[in-house]
Amino acid sequence: MTSVVNEQREIWDAVSEGWRRWQNVFERGAASVSTALVRLGGLRPGHSVLDVGTGLGEPALTAAGVVGPRGRVIGIDVSPAMISAARARAAHLPFAEFVVGEVTTTALAPGAFDAVLSRWGLMFAADRAATLRALAGLLRPGGVLAAATWAPPPAVPMISLAFRVIAERLALAPPPPGLPGPFSMADPKAVAAELAEAGFTEVTVTERKVPFVMDSVSHFVAFSRDVLPPRMRSLVREAADPLIWEAVAEAAAAHARPDGSLDLTSTCLCVRGVR
Repeated sequence: MTSVVNEQREIWDAVSEGWRRWQNVFERGAASVSTALVRLGGLRPGHSVLDVGTGLGEPALTAAGVVGPRGRVIGIDVSPAMISAARARAAHLPFAEFVVGEVTTTALAPGAFDAVLSRWGLMFAADRAATLRALAGLLRPGGVLAAATWAPPPAVPMISLAFRVIAERLALAPPPPGLPGPFSMADPKAVAAELAEAGFTEVTVTERKVPFVMDSVSHFVAFSRDVLPPRMRSLVREAADPLIWEAVAEAAAAHARPDGSLDLTSTCLCVRGVR
């Protein structure tokens, strides 16, 4: 498991600058999911909240706006670079803390949290079953886990489109099943079963549309370049195929609206379970 965590850390550190660059554009759509998770978690002023896989600080920052200074928010992520960015964004919120770590190995008090949130983070857990069990133990009785995961790739063009085109041009084999990744929790029935196995009750999984819009095809190509994981970035460089990004642009153009912007509305699964 240590090797998987280290690999995840390297990946997210490598792409952190790209995600920071596109943060505002991404949040135009993603913010609605943070709001939905806060609502599903039943957050109120004074609550204590853990955000798992917080990345650049969401939904921790949205949660902080709800729980207020009488509450407490901790965001945790394996990537020091991501946590550094989140801390900078939360500098005005003394009750919001961001730590580098992984929930199965970080010292967090059992039963300390009213809610655990995670926006597109649980899919990357090195050992998801152990992570879910740990999260159940961190919640007080009646506490809520509210998380967002991605639906299957065809329903998530914002994330999957460029990867799909590049994989096709480079004839890359699909990743082995069971590995952490953006679509490792795309099956609603399997996700519900995982939460139940970890000890959660009243489990629900609902689809939600995420209204991603990019200003143009060229903007989408630039975004895709900036957030491309290092391994795939190396494969693209080694292939020296001058048409790869043209192929991505052509595929993206299928989502163009009359004004030239791209409608990349994507589907996520909003998962809720009670301790």
